Amino acid sequence: IGHPEIFPLVFTTQTQEIFNCRVDEDVTEENRFKLIKKEDIIEDLKARAAVSDFHPVKNIVLEYPGEELLVVFDVEQQYGQNFYLVATEEAKDKLLKPPEAAAAEEQEKEKEDDENKEGTLQESVYKPPVRKPWVSLGSEKEVEEESVKDTVSKIKYLISRVRRKFGAPVTFTDKNASSVKDSYIECTSYQDKTFSIKLLEKDVGAQIVPKVRENSTQTKWTYPKNAATQYFPREFSDEENEKSLSSKKLKEFITSVLLRMEIALQQNEIMNVFFDDWRALAEDEDSYGSKSDIYLKEYQSFIDLHYLKDRTISCICWHPNIYGIIAESATEKLSYDERVDLSGKLLLQKSVILLWSFSDPLHPQLMLECPEDIYCFQFSPSDPNIIAGGCFNGQVVLWDISQYEEKLRNAKSSAGGVKKAAVNLPSFIQAQQCGQEPPIVRYCAVSSIEYSHRAIITDIHWLPDFFEVNRTGATFENRAEICVQLVTCSPDCSILFWDIRGTRPPVQPPSEKAKEEKIIDVLPDFPDTFKHLDLTWKPLIKINLCKSDTSVDYSPVRISLREEYYHYKTSVQSLNKRVEVTKESPYAEISVPSGKILKGLENISTNFFVGTEDGEVIYSDWKLERDSKKPSQKHAVHDGIVHTVQRSPFFKDIVLSVGGWNFAIWKEGLATGPILQSSCSAIRYTVGQWSLTRPGVFFIGREDGTIDIWDLLEKTHEPSQFQSISISMITCIRPWIASAKQHFLAVSDDSGVLHILEISWTLSHPSSNEHASVLHYFEREVEYQKYYEQRQELRAKERIE
Repeated sequence: IGHPEIFPLVFTTQTQEIFNCRVDEDVTEENRFKLIKKEDIIEDLKARAAVSDFHPVKNIVLEYPGEELLVVFDVEQQYGQNFYLVATEEAKDKLLKPPEAAAAEEQEKEKEDDENKEGTLQESVYKPPVRKPWVSLGSEKEVEEESVKDTVSKIKYLISRVRRKFGAPVTFTDKNASSVKDSYIECTSYQDKTFSIKLLEKDVGAQIVPKVRENSTQTKWTYPKNAATQYFPREFSDEENEKSLSSKKLKEFITSVLLRMEIALQQNEIMNVFFDDWRALAEDEDSYGSKSDIYLKEYQSFIDLHYLKDRTISCICWHPNIYGIIAESATEKLSYDERVDLSGKLLLQKSVILLWSFSDPLHPQLMLECPEDIYCFQFSPSDPNIIAGGCFNGQVVLWDISQYEEKLRNAKSSAGGVKKAAVNLPSFIQAQQCGQEPPIVRYCAVSSIEYSHRAIITDIHWLPDFFEVNRTGATFENRAEICVQLVTCSPDCSILFWDIRGTRPPVQPPSEKAKEEKIIDVLPDFPDTFKHLDLTWKPLIKINLCKSDTSVDYSPVRISLREEYYHYKTSVQSLNKRVEVTKESPYAEISVPSGKILKGLENISTNFFVGTEDGEVIYSDWKLERDSKKPSQKHAVHDGIVHTVQRSPFFKDIVLSVGGWNFAIWKEGLATGPILQSSCSAIRYTVGQWSLTRPGVFFIGREDGTIDIWDLLEKTHEPSQFQSISISMITCIRPWIASAKQHFLAVSDDSGVLHILEISWTLSHPSSNEHASVLHYFEREVEYQKYYEQRQELRAKERIE
């Protein structure tokens, strides 16, 4: 800072030997300067290219005007490196010739000049100039041709005024600005055609010689002092006051403005004139975004060329507690018939769930081993170390990653060991060559295949930790205060409730118990959290949704419960407490309590929404009949499989369903149908998701890789914004709130790429009254539906009459 002509450099041992500037040999603390020829430096740049230590100052060397460049040995590393380059001739001269030496040389030169001047003054004799006659060489003709001469006679004007008007007082009149359009009067200039003079072309030549003058001044600093002055206002005298107050002009003025003054005073009493309407219209925005910033910004992307090759991502989930950890599962892009044909080959392939971290986008931090392809999975809200997933063959799988929690919290990039020699290779190839395989976690338990679903599990949800259900579907209090039950659905026409708590096993003989302990000792790496459920786990409740008047059942693919977690993010302290509780009393020791000692909960809703393969949305209750349940409501609004059935995080009775070429918004308790149904889109919808922070915003994924952003307060007939994310189909969308200033949207596609998008300030922060406005919109649509039904009944009666 302050020396732009100096550029610090690092000279390696090889460079010091090439240019003979070895430390403590060629350059020392006393002799720090080294002159290097410009040609030698250019040859070194050509020979070693980017390896040369002069490569950072290549342009400076090429543009240097001199033949030799000065390199100085920086002993104290004043500029940060062991050498520095001087980039100008002036700076080089100052360093090579210090000010004292230069001043001494200048004094000697001045003495020599003074002696020479004295000698010339004594020898020279003044000779006056001799007058010579002027000889014309034709220059006067050029001067005469270039000179401007007046050829047109000048116009004379005479301005006169009547004698009696001299010295007369000038009177000004007032004009009401409101009588003029826009309350603005302008005296614009105009062009007088009588004075439009046409300019003639002419050649003008001039030679300017600057006047050089040297000035100097000596400023004298004065001590600052505080100064003060006293002034008095100019006031009328008593006589002038009486004359002004009794004048006729003042009375006329007061009479003319009296009415306007009264109106102004009344307006001040009615409303606050100092209220800033423009500021009241503005939103609460900071420097993090603006209203025009409504796009999704690419933050990061994850892809694995080994486990996700030729696969589609089926489900993604954010870790509830650890920043930047996201999990994804993948399935083969095969139909049912193709899976049957390639069943032998598929058994040899490993199915895993990958856990990624923002700190290392090239390597997964953890891999969960799966018995089959996982179509859906969820972290436990009360203990995120427990993960439940649904397999392609209908089994439910449980994992315990508590041993790797510290590794996920301290996740760091493992690509730092990549050597610089492999610069020409792509980054993902370097990562695969130099990176290590992440740890693989085996599943703790898998459900019994006899009692599991007969088809793929398409959706899975944990029940909240404040209630549980028994075998009859009744709801009771959950004394364990941890999530111990979950619900799954499948196209095999069934909905199953599962309980991860263990039942008391029968007493085993000592010999069998010893064998079991030996088996456990042989496999020490396998977690035994749910060993009491492995291959013996049975569902608690089984529900079949029957169609009315037929023996055919519905095929549910998505389910939404009224009581469920929307976006959980517990603190670190609460997480540690939950883990300690589970360590003291593991899941195997928490037995299912008897319904007689539990308190029943009447305020828990047992209703749920279901989306089917045929595009139907069903509303039913799991507390109806035991074996088969006939839904209370069913509506066929979608022309394809329902991909999403999700409740709003802000309104529990508002549900979004996405399927086929349209989406619909439902109001729980309204049996007439959806309160909002979109028109058919040109491209099929694949997934939908509510915003976690704005009540009226939701995201829709399409088959062409585009995301539609809908804002109900802005538009209801078309998306307010759409953005292309990928060239392949969008498969999953998951939002996440990392902090108050940072919101993410995870989007996966059919080609196996996981995109992390940062949501802009406008899309993530609601306005001051947005919640009330969206609620009013839903209530208005409900009233419209009721009015429409009343009119339909009235028209039917009129037709009968």
